Amino acid sequence: MKDFFGSMTGRVFLTLLLGVWISAALIQLAADYQRWRDWERQLEQHRLERAEQMVMATEIVPAEARSIYLEVANRPGLELEVADTQPAAAPATPFAQQLAARLGKGYRVESVEARPAACDSAQRLPMMYGLLSMSYGGACESLNVHLRDGAELRLSVLPPRLVRDGDTDLRILVALFMVSIAVLAYLVARMSTRPFKQLAQAAQDLGQDINRPPLDLTGASEIRQASAAFNAMQARIRQYIFQRTQMLAAITHDLQTPLTRMRLRLEKVSDNELQERLIGDLSAMQEMVREGLVLARSMDTTEAMQMLDLDSLLEAVCADASDAGQDVTLQGKATMAVLGRPLDLRRCLGNLIDNAVKYGRDARVCVDRVNGTARVRIRDSGPGIPRSELGRVFDPFYRVETSRSRESGGTGLGLTIARNITEQHGGSITLTNHPEGGLEVTLMLPAYYPNK
Repeated sequence: MKDFFGSMTGRVFLTLLLGVWISAALIQLAADYQRWRDWERQLEQHRLERAEQMVMATEIVPAEARSIYLEVANRPGLELEVADTQPAAAPATPFAQQLAARLGKGYRVESVEARPAACDSAQRLPMMYGLLSMSYGGACESLNVHLRDGAELRLSVLPPRLVRDGDTDLRILVALFMVSIAVLAYLVARMSTRPFKQLAQAAQDLGQDINRPPLDLTGASEIRQASAAFNAMQARIRQYIFQRTQMLAAITHDLQTPLTRMRLRLEKVSDNELQERLIGDLSAMQEMVREGLVLARSMDTTEAMQMLDLDSLLEAVCADASDAGQDVTLQGKATMAVLGRPLDLRRCLGNLIDNAVKYGRDARVCVDRVNGTARVRIRDSGPGIPRSELGRVFDPFYRVETSRSRESGGTGLGLTIARNITEQHGGSITLTNHPEGGLEVTLMLPAYYPNK
């Protein structure tokens, strides 16, 4: 769940869901508020009409029968009775003023300070499907009504009867509404982020195979434009890599001829010591040219990707190293397949083992599986590398000062080539000084799942 909401789909889904829910809640709240205010105004008008009718009808009824008539005529919300006392008057309320205007001349309507007991009980009107409520804001008071014949009546305006919570249960309706909004938001989020996922996957695949098929130009105009730009970028990168490889190959080929002539001419040098030095320098130049070409080819991904058994590949590389006289041991098994280019991976593992043997006298290879990822650790028995140099040894042609000797040799490109190949296969490579001594190279390669 945390990964989902951390993704772009989850964030778009959550934004849409909360936005629609909040908008719907505000709209419903505004609608409920307006509806209750309209209902209060209509109720006020109805009470005014009803109070006017009751007062005029009571005046027609004989005085001795008025109490009996009012017991039958009274309805909830309005109670009219014959007044026995005259309570203290208060400033006229809007309801009293409107009723006096309706009754006309000859009638007198006065507000009373004492309110009915029912007005003191809290009257809450349900809103937002019963989740919220608001106070009843209509008239609730007592009025003295003086008839034209001098009789006194007491009019009590009471709060309306409210619908009970159990009478209307809208929880199921609200739940269905929220679920439908959530489903709609999820579909919109997936539809919106699917093109970005396709572009991200295409970018990831591009790092592993520069010759992958171009993206289909489908979808909205913006997506088609982004896909076309991505395809153009892929074509330019492929062309740059091809031109660079061709250029380095041509330079290497052209350099081989003069270097060979120089070696033949050096054979005629009479000074043996000078001859040995010059031939050594010439051999170093030829090795640098060869390794430079290998570095350029390590960025070229024309070789097809295929499923490989990592354990079998490691056994073959270690066996070749042992046959070449190197002290190499292999422990553990990953029991998993990886997607890669056989020649590139062999070159990567071979460079790491050669470095371990060259600078540390031996190579102890250990392979295992960690959280679905293959981990290959290659440790030597050498002096290690200063911590400040660990990040720089991956730079092309960079060598630690202690390794620059005629015995170890090297061009400083082995680790650079290994890192390029590892990153093209979606993996990572790190260097650490082992606590028990020696340098340990850790190579992480993702597992291959055919159905993903």
